[in-house]
Amino acid sequence: MTRKSLTGLDLLLAAADRALHTLAASPTARRPSPAGEEDVSSLADDERRHVAGLMRVNHAGEVAAQALYQGQALTARSPHVRETMRHAADEEGDHLAWCDQRLRELDSRPSLLNPFWYAGSFAIGALAGVMGDRVSLGFLAETERQVEGHLDDHLRRLPHNDERSRRVLEQMKRDEIRHGETAEAAGAAELPAPMRLLMKLTSRIMTRTAYWL
Repeated sequence: MTRKSLTGLDLLLAAADRALHTLAASPTARRPSPAGEEDVSSLADDERRHVAGLMRVNHAGEVAAQALYQGQALTARSPHVRETMRHAADEEGDHLAWCDQRLRELDSRPSLLNPFWYAGSFAIGALAGVMGDRVSLGFLAETERQVEGHLDDHLRRLPHNDERSRRVLEQMKRDEIRHGETAEAAGAAELPAPMRLLMKLTSRIMTRTAYWL
C-alpha cells in the first residue's frame, strides 16, 4: 500500500503503533553497541547514580527524537525529506537501544515522563513539517547541533573510568553530526534566533527534569 492510498486513520494508527513500540517495547538496535561486550569499569555508588542520570537524559532525548522525526515524516511534503526523517529515526533507534542497555547495566530506569516527552516532540515535529520541508530540515539540523553540544557536555561530566558510556556517547555524537550535515545538504533553512532559543530552553527543561525523573 502506497502512502497516497493511506487514509488519515491509517496514518494515525501507524503513528500510535510507533509510539507504543518506542514507549513500551524493549528497543533493539540494528548495530552492535559501541560500548563493547563487557562492562569492565568500576564505578562508586555516587558515580553510578550520576552516570545513570546522564544516560536517563540521553534515553529521554532519544525517545523525543523518535517522536520528532516521526512527526516530521508524517507531514513532510516530498518523499526525499520524508525518507531523510525516517532514516534519522532509524539510527536514533540504535541510540535508544544503547542507552536503554546502559541504564539496565547501571540498575536504573528510563524517565518516568517519557510519554510526555514523546507527545510534545511529536506535536513539534508535525508542526515543523507543516511549515514546509526546508523549515523542517532546518529544524532537524538545529536539533542535531544542540544535541551535539549536549553530548559534549555529558562527555565532560562522565567519570574518567567509564569508558563504556563514553564510547556510546561518542558514537551517538558522530551520528548526530552526520544527520545535521545531511539536512543541510538537502536544503535546510536557517531558523530564526527566537526559534533556536526556544528549542534550547525546551531542551534544558527536559534534560534537567529527566536527570532525576
